[in-house]
Amino acid sequence: MVAVIAIGFWSPWIQWLHLGARGTAWLWLSFELGKLGVAPGAAIQSVTAFIVLLTAIAAIVRLWGTAYLGAAIVGHAQMQAGQVMADGPYRRVRNPLYLGSLFSIAAMATLMPASGAIFTLILLVIFLLRLILGEEAFLTAQLGAPYQAYKKAVPRLIPALTPRVPSASVKPDWGRAIVHEVMPLGMLISFAVLSWDYNSSLLTRALLISFGLSLVVRALFEPRQQPTPHSA
Repeated sequence: MVAVIAIGFWSPWIQWLHLGARGTAWLWLSFELGKLGVAPGAAIQSVTAFIVLLTAIAAIVRLWGTAYLGAAIVGHAQMQAGQVMADGPYRRVRNPLYLGSLFSIAAMATLMPASGAIFTLILLVIFLLRLILGEEAFLTAQLGAPYQAYKKAVPRLIPALTPRVPSASVKPDWGRAIVHEVMPLGMLISFAVLSWDYNSSLLTRALLISFGLSLVVRALFEPRQQPTPHSA
């Protein structure tokens, strides 16, 4: 994912194919909205507000999902299948973490050239969908009927307005969730504070700082994974 995002920002084909200026998708969306009759100032403010909203949804959903599923499971290098998670956001949508990631990617892509944003969104949507389908097959094989019943009751990616399954009375761990989700929280702060200067270079640097900080914080405060011979 990091490699695809890096290529999206780089967008080398712009230089190779002599496609002209490297404007951001942020400005392109504002320009397209202006074509619909919206005043230029209002257009860029509207797009900016929408991007901030995307980062807010991403941070909330990721934090909420990680608090209930557990940072250790979210960050584990192997698929885990202990029991069906049916609490918090998982009562409304089966994959809240991937949904939050999609919102984060969409917000980040607005800082890329338009063609880079399209490239990134297409590849990472395909990647995440393949990952979701792979995990569903794994969980179905490991958990059997309880997970199949959960799949029938709870939507895959479009959240239900009301809970679809009873609460499993899981106690969320908000502290570890905050540590694990420093990146989306950093994105939210960066866009909410800095985007109103309309400086894409500054925002890109802020996102890089958030990414680096997330690696440092998780290395310092998250317990190291112990190798396991099979899934829990």
